[in-house]
Amino acid sequence: MAKRKHNRARNKILERKAGIKPGSLLIPAEAYAPRFFLMSFNEGMFEEMELKTYQELLQRVNSRPDARHWIDIRGYADQAMLEQLIIDFKLHPLQMEDVINDYQRPKVEEFGENRLFMITRMLRWSPEFRTLDDIQLSLFTGPNYVLSLQSDYGDCLDPLRERIRIGKGIIRQRPAVYIAYAILDVVLDYYFPVIADIGIYIEELEQEVLRQPNKATLSQILDLKNELIKLRRITWPERDLMNEILRMDEDTIPENLKVYFRDAYDHAVQLIDLVDNHREMASSLVDLYMSTVSNRMNEIMKVLTIISSIFIPLSFIVGLYGMNFSHEDPETGKVFPHSMPELYQPYSYPILLGLMFMLIMLQLYFFYKKGWFRSF
Repeated sequence: MAKRKHNRARNKILERKAGIKPGSLLIPAEAYAPRFFLMSFNEGMFEEMELKTYQELLQRVNSRPDARHWIDIRGYADQAMLEQLIIDFKLHPLQMEDVINDYQRPKVEEFGENRLFMITRMLRWSPEFRTLDDIQLSLFTGPNYVLSLQSDYGDCLDPLRERIRIGKGIIRQRPAVYIAYAILDVVLDYYFPVIADIGIYIEELEQEVLRQPNKATLSQILDLKNELIKLRRITWPERDLMNEILRMDEDTIPENLKVYFRDAYDHAVQLIDLVDNHREMASSLVDLYMSTVSNRMNEIMKVLTIISSIFIPLSFIVGLYGMNFSHEDPETGKVFPHSMPELYQPYSYPILLGLMFMLIMLQLYFFYKKGWFRSF
């Protein structure tokens, strides 16, 4: 059930209706009711609150034009609120459509008076289902605010909120676009532990392949390869997002802030290298699985070959002495000179068993000297 839910989330973009009016706000049925959070601060003050309604949020923002605001809206199951948001913050309906249809690739767009619209994706690794969950985070920057919208209540931005609360660093002294950078930086930082968890999972699969490979192991490897393809599809646009910001005019991104975005760009490049390495490791797991299965099959065939080699001469002896040729003519009593006289010897049966046992021991000794038992 969880796997089906994950696949539905992945294919949301395929479920969009054809022919609808551009900019139409189609609220998904599973959308959460919105919650409104506000952090207002400057060098000398800080306020943080959760507000009950959008009107209270807007009133708080307008009452402090001297402060910088981080407007954080989580959940968007209120179409009227979203439409009012477009009017109050001068957003384009197509941008809000991208926010709601929340399986967009990471990107950045410049609009209005040096304002930015950015989409990034927050990652989570599910240890239980071994799947990669990603949540879209949409950002709008203005002269004194950053507006963030996401579909879920939980995110990875608590470390940044704590930095703002205690006034650590220079974040309260920087313009609003620096807050957007800080958000993107935290999102990218959380990619590294996700990739580390995937690396641990790859090592676990490798040990399982070497220890006891089966069809379930192969299925897990193939599922992991799909998750890594998804991860690569996210990390590459994140790098392009940072690269696009670095190419913007100084009026939009001041030169003294580009050094921070350049650092985030370096992080994105490192992430791409790690993802590519993990993809190669996952591909090598398939080869290792096939090699291990083939080796186990060879061991089985070796055992069967040894058993067959032992019983082939025994079968020949038994078949030879199982032929019912008479030793003498039943009518005349004449003894045939070329028959099997040993059949009628008193100890012929135990002698034959002893010879067969000696033959078995000689074969086993021969196989041992050839090293056939060393890999068992």
